[in-house]
Order: sequence, then C-alpha cells, then structure tokens
Amino acid sequence: MTTPALPPGGPIELPGRGTTFHRDQPSRAGDAAPTVVLLHGWTATADLNWFPSYEPLAEHVRVVALDHRGHGRGIRTNRRFRLADCADDAVALADTLGIDRFIPVGYSMGGLVAQLVWRRHRDRVDGLVLGATARNFRGNPSAVGGFAALGAMAAAARVVPETARRRAARRVIGRRPGLSDWARGQFESGDPRMVLEAGQSIGAFSSHAWIGEVDVPTSVVLTEQDRVVPPSRQAKLAAAIPDAVVHPAPIDHGGCVVEPHRFVPALVAAVRDVAGRAVRTR
Repeated sequence: MTTPALPPGGPIELPGRGTTFHRDQPSRAGDAAPTVVLLHGWTATADLNWFPSYEPLAEHVRVVALDHRGHGRGIRTNRRFRLADCADDAVALADTLGIDRFIPVGYSMGGLVAQLVWRRHRDRVDGLVLGATARNFRGNPSAVGGFAALGAMAAAARVVPETARRRAARRVIGRRPGLSDWARGQFESGDPRMVLEAGQSIGAFSSHAWIGEVDVPTSVVLTEQDRVVPPSRQAKLAAAIPDAVVHPAPIDHGGCVVEPHRFVPALVAAVRDVAGRAVRTR
C-alpha cells in the first residue's frame, strides 16, 4: 500500500491541552450537512483507521478526525493517559474549528471515547455511531489478565529510556503480518508509554451503569466476524441503548482497513441513519 489520498489537515493547537493532528474534509452535500468527528482505535491513528472511509462519508457529512493523545501525532504529555481526556480533546477540537454540535463516530477504543463524549458533553452531541466496541472489554479472564499486564508494562515504561521503548514497540509492530511501510509508520508513530497506558484504560472502562441513559439517535456497526470484541458483546451494547439501530458488517476487527468494501457501506448507512434521525429530533 502506498500512502493513500487523504483529506486536508495538519497540526492544530487545542488551547490549554496541547497540539494534535487532525483532518477536516468539507461535505460535498453543502455547508448545512452535519459534522462527524471520527475517533480511531487503540494503537492506530485517524488516517490508518479511517482512510478508506473519509471520501465516502464526505458525500453526506463534514468529516473531522484527530489522532488521540499518545497515538500518531496526537497530544504528548507526561500525564497518565485517560479516555476521558480523549473525549474532552474531541470537544476541544470542535471548539477550535467552530463546530457547535456533532456526531461522534468511534471504532473499538474510539467507541469508548464516543460514549464518554456523550456522557461528559451531552449538549454537544447530535447522535452516536459506535463500531466494533462494547460497554466494556473485560469479557473473559484472558482479556482481564492481558489488560493487567499492560498496566504493569505501562508503569515500567515510565522509567525505561525512550530508545528502548521505541525498540520494543518496533518488535511488537513487526509481528503484524502484511503491513505496508506506510501502515507500519502509522503504528510506530505513537508514544509507547502512552499507548500502553491507553490499553490499561480500555481494560478499566465500563459504561454498564449509564449507557442506558443515552438519549440521542444511535447506530451500532456490528462487526460480525470480530475476534477482538465478540459480536455478542457488541449486540449487548446495542440492546442497552434505547432505540439503537444495528448495521452489521461481515468483517473481523481489522476489516475497517483491510476489507473496506464490506465495512464502509455499513458505516455510511449508520452515519446517514443517525444524521437523519437527529434532524427529526431537534
């Protein structure tokens, strides 16, 4: 894979928070089109997660995306990684771009961030699109153990020299088969310590106690062959949200990138569904 065609974007300062990297693609449907803010998954970047989706979405909505803190060219800080900070970063980006209300679209870890955007900033959210995600990622003992191990690794990473952290990250990325140089560069561009802390934060997250309070139009893109987030857990998320609509996609977890012909139509349908229902409920 060569570097794909990408929307306009670049570094942007979020006042009081730091500098992140963003994309901002106007909608070909005109200035009145709603805005989506795309929230990528763990270890990825906005471009890696969403590059097949940018153009199809822009037929219907304004498309904004950002790298989460510690990922890609996202905010760098000595503070511990928190998913809540990622949610606040997304709203801060909307503020900086002059966007009042928007639809968070989250994939995997980004789906947790999207849930938190609604939880922390209800007055800014027109609807939600949640893909390949759940109320929590603690569905089995091995997952719990894995996230606990990430916590220990993250703590160690704070005292390991940067060069050693980079070498370790490259060894992990190197185990991923079939990566192009561009995709490998996207993975390797994150800060290893913050990415490990992000994994620990994923393991600690749960929206079980409040997700049933969601009061905006919501669609769930359910990845039917997912071996990372079991489809049954995605279905439980959808069932917990009042009037959520399920849009199935016959893909595994990485299908948003490697099988865009199966993922993008479901994503576009989910976004259009939420945008249409949001207009009617305003």
